[in-house]
Amino acid sequence: MLELRPNCENCNVALPPNSLDARICSYECTFCAACVDQVLRDVCPNCGGGFAPRPIRPSTNWKGDNFLGADPASSHVRHRPVDQAMHVTLSAKLQAIPPHER
Repeated sequence: MLELRPNCENCNVALPPNSLDARICSYECTFCAACVDQVLRDVCPNCGGGFAPRPIRPSTNWKGDNFLGADPASSHVRHRPVDQAMHVTLSAKLQAIPPHER
């Protein structure tokens, strides 16, 4: 189950469970859309993968206790600003390769 991390790992902006700006890689590294587009260039600094919009977990118990009340979002903040010099090198290698082929 997704952790639904509460913030952008780079800029530390809040990303509540219903945020449409949250982006995740396949390892759940979590960043805001602005950082993914403008800073990371769709290259995860932790694994080299691409990003997708993070799904929204229902806030209402529509069926079978599959909702935020039963499975709350994480409150553990991961603020690890990206080392820009290292990321420029990584993204230069990977940016031209589509995420699904990396």
